[in-house]
Amino acid sequence: MRVLRISHSATVPAWRGRERALRGLGVEVELLAAARWHAGGTEVSLDQGDEPQTHPVRTWGRHPALFLYDPRPIWHALGERWDVLDLHEEPFALATAEVLLLRALRRNRAPYVLYTAQNLRKRYPVPFRWLERFALRGASGISACNGEAAQIAEDKGFAGRARVIPLGVDPAEFAPGPARTPGESDAVDAGFVGRLVPEKGIDVLLDAVAREPRLRIRFAGSGPLADDLAEQAAARGIGDRVRLIGALAPEAVADFYRSVDVVAVPSLPRAGWTEQFGRVAVEAMACGTPVVSSDAGALPDVVGGAGLVVPHGDASALARALIAASGPERDALREAGLARAAECSWDAVGREYVDLYRSVTHTASTERERGVEIVVVAYGAPDLLREALEPLAGMPVTVVDNSSMPAIAAIAEESGARYIDSGANLGFGTAVNRALRERLLPGTDVLLVNPDARVAPEQIAILQRALHQDPRLASVGPSQTDEAGHDARVEWVFPSPANAWLEAVGLARLQRGPRFVIGSVLLLRAEALAQVGGFDEHFFLYAEETDWAYRAHLLGWRHRAVAEARAVHVGAGTSGDSRRRELHFHASQERYLRKHFGWAGWQAARIAIWSGALGRATALRGERARGARRRLAIYRLGPLKAEAHLAQEGAS
Repeated sequence: MRVLRISHSATVPAWRGRERALRGLGVEVELLAAARWHAGGTEVSLDQGDEPQTHPVRTWGRHPALFLYDPRPIWHALGERWDVLDLHEEPFALATAEVLLLRALRRNRAPYVLYTAQNLRKRYPVPFRWLERFALRGASGISACNGEAAQIAEDKGFAGRARVIPLGVDPAEFAPGPARTPGESDAVDAGFVGRLVPEKGIDVLLDAVAREPRLRIRFAGSGPLADDLAEQAAARGIGDRVRLIGALAPEAVADFYRSVDVVAVPSLPRAGWTEQFGRVAVEAMACGTPVVSSDAGALPDVVGGAGLVVPHGDASALARALIAASGPERDALREAGLARAAECSWDAVGREYVDLYRSVTHTASTERERGVEIVVVAYGAPDLLREALEPLAGMPVTVVDNSSMPAIAAIAEESGARYIDSGANLGFGTAVNRALRERLLPGTDVLLVNPDARVAPEQIAILQRALHQDPRLASVGPSQTDEAGHDARVEWVFPSPANAWLEAVGLARLQRGPRFVIGSVLLLRAEALAQVGGFDEHFFLYAEETDWAYRAHLLGWRHRAVAEARAVHVGAGTSGDSRRRELHFHASQERYLRKHFGWAGWQAARIAIWSGALGRATALRGERARGARRRLAIYRLGPLKAEAHLAQEGAS
């Protein structure tokens, strides 16, 4: 696999451990990095050393979101064939837009991966929010160093599941020293490493030392607060217990961690900033030193379970935790910290990136015998569920019950299926996600079967063979008939404003474009699930599979119906309220169109649907005219508003 990585931060040699780990795993990696960059307030020049695959690139600007690369080396590199373009820059950054523009001009079709650490929900000014959405919509993968950043990327338009991959640490450099436990009455030497700025919690840490006579603190770092640190300590009466040793050379950092009893990371969240990872915490844990952090930003995810986490700004809690981490809990924290740091070693990070690259290139990680796990979401209709489960006896089946009916539980038990009571009517997508989070057979393909559908095991086998004959297929579905044997349409062109207008003027036959398969019986490929993720839980009923399939399409997957495979689908068999179903359907269409085409796209589609309904209400008679008038009323108010009114009526 050939990967081109572009990263301004890779100017720092210690941060190129990812590339070295990837090469050790057999990935051919070429790296373009800033020739000069500011790291921790220090000007750093790129030294290739023994890494001929690393190439310096001139940059203009110093802000990570506002700088640009010299386009010439990037243009040249994009002329080669790459399996993956890994752009280690934020989606909203000018450098990201620059590289993606060069990629388009070069007509380089390699899928690209972006990086994000931004764990604050910011709405950027124009044009940055446009650049961000464009970059996210076209990305095949996202690596995020914290969970909130991953969720934000998905919410802002990334079609798939963003991967949370930690920043790495070199275990050869950051290794534990001899274990030592201070006695009950001994002084506790705490350490701080980082910029001496207010948001790092310097004042809180000084207050904590003032509250606990056994605490002493050494500050390693520089910054605006350095000049006043001695004065601030003296004002608190702790001048003899506070020491500023200045900024450390990179090779001295690990020794500093090993020289203290505990490392404090007391950061404070601000309106425009919070901790995005906490590299200091991981480095200290790798050295066998316990860590106490605040709950700012990503710190609880990084430290939680392996260190002590206290509320930000709480000096008393910080003082107690620093003492506790140096007492009887020290050995347990040391072991937990070493285990957590191992998860962040460059080798572990490299393996995570290999999995990410295989995902975006639609490459199975291993050749294996394929299994199928079946998920059925039930809502009442026990007789239909029994008929759906009968042909699936002996197969791994999970029934998620949105109706919490004892009869459904009994039928699931009789058929040998696992039963999950969701406790409420969560909707189809949420119920499916519940089953996906608690897999019976992790890593296998997943077959979704409606309780009003019936499919035999031999038909499932036909589906699975067809799915894996084409590595680009994310999902397949069988041809379907109703109980009377009439064929039903199972493959549709994705909804869009343009297709809404074609349908409005009676030219639906001219609709063109990629297609999806309805979800009454639908086989999902394991690799596609890993890349796309689960269903969007904003969809309560209808369009969940349309949205999932469209997100898969944006990530390079395809879908098709398999004519040789057959299934029976009663249709609407679990609900007798046709008007409620109709309202949920149109509300889901609005959600889908707003999500993928924005407000303007939704309004264009809404006008088309309303106009078509007006024409039909005028020209038709009988039930078809009444149906058109109902649609007029729904789209005049707006389907989502109409659905909300229905929910309010149900609540009252």
